[in-house]
Formats: sequence, C-alpha cells, structure tokens
Amino acid sequence: MSVNIKPLSDRVLVEPAAAETTTASGIIIPDTAKEKPQKGIVVAVGNGKKDHIMTVKVGDTVLYGKYAGTELKLEGKDYLIMREDDILAIV
Repeated sequence: MSVNIKPLSDRVLVEPAAAETTTASGIIIPDTAKEKPQKGIVVAVGNGKKDHIMTVKVGDTVLYGKYAGTELKLEGKDYLIMREDDILAIV
C-alpha cells in the first residue's frame, strides 16, 4: 500500500472502503442508491502541528464524517485527504 504522496501538517490520506452492494437481508443495492462509505484505511499521515501529535497511524481503520475530506484519484484509486479532526473514531 505504498503511495507517493505525503500529507502535510495534520492531514491524513484515507482509502475509502468499498460501498456495500447488498443489504443484510440479501437485497442487491443498485449503483444509484449506494451511499458514500464512511469507513476507510489510513494510507499516509502527516507530521502533525507543533502543538498537536498525530493520533492515527498508517494501517488504522477509521470512521469519518459523510462529507469529510477532499476526494482525489491517484494511480487509478480513489482516496480522501482530510484533517485528523475530521476523523471520528479508530475502529
């Protein structure tokens, strides 16, 4: 999972989890009705600010807000870059 991007300051690069394709009862969800995932894996972490130590580390599975971060596409994969404050929890 090596990526040629290093986030600055308190930013985190997250690879979103794949969207669910079926419900718990087995109903298939069409592409138009899929929701944006709110869970992902941390791929890269910035150094933090001088008065703030980074809590998350590479490989952590995290939960984040629905509209958190900026979407970017790198080497054919989708990523989100966001501030550590936008991360709600480490799973």
